[in-house]
Amino acid sequence: MPFQLRREEVLDGEQLRAMLTENPARAAQAILIAAKQGIVDGQALLGQILLDGQGIERDAVLAKRWFQIAANGGHLMARNMLGRCWELGWGGPVDWALASLEYRQAAEAGLDWAMYNYANLLATGRGVIENQPAALALYRQAAERGHAKSMNLVGRYLEGGQFCAQDLDAARHWYKCSAQGGDFRGQFSHASVLAEAGQIDEALVWFERALAGGNSKFLAVAHQTLASAPDPRIRALAQP
Repeated sequence: MPFQLRREEVLDGEQLRAMLTENPARAAQAILIAAKQGIVDGQALLGQILLDGQGIERDAVLAKRWFQIAANGGHLMARNMLGRCWELGWGGPVDWALASLEYRQAAEAGLDWAMYNYANLLATGRGVIENQPAALALYRQAAERGHAKSMNLVGRYLEGGQFCAQDLDAARHWYKCSAQGGDFRGQFSHASVLAEAGQIDEALVWFERALAGGNSKFLAVAHQTLASAPDPRIRALAQP
């Protein structure tokens, strides 16, 4: 018998997300129903599970279409994800200019993730003219909204005095906030500050958390950095 769900049962996006962790296949059917009924949160979720292949066959092209539908309905994260599709070539060609337009719209509407993504394009000159001060301003806005990755980047600008006055205390503050917010790069930055201050035991905790959560590209650089650390306990973390 096919799965059925009444309309009133699919209005709550949080319930749909909870279902994904418990029964992805059943949740995918519920999300599909919600999306077809015009519920924008369901449309955005459908785009995400199609992109991830969670409970449903992966289809990046269809995922991009549903992100567009949800974005047209005012869903900010869907617009941000549509930008990701253009930036990374998910479901179609790479187009940084179109990615920047989607990110900018969502950023101007207040979405922290879009601020971060648009700032990344501004910082690297992809799809837009490079503008480091504007990138920093967006990272700051996102950081002030609690975006952990942006917090770490604000810390880097402040530590280096790049496009702003150098402020080491403020940099340490943002590194700590980023680390506590769960960003592995922020955790590594915070651990590095602690190690420089001689707080090795606490630094080791944060280094280990960063290594546990980091991706392969980050780990390759992190291990090289740790291997040259003065303290043997920190160098030991670089061992496979």
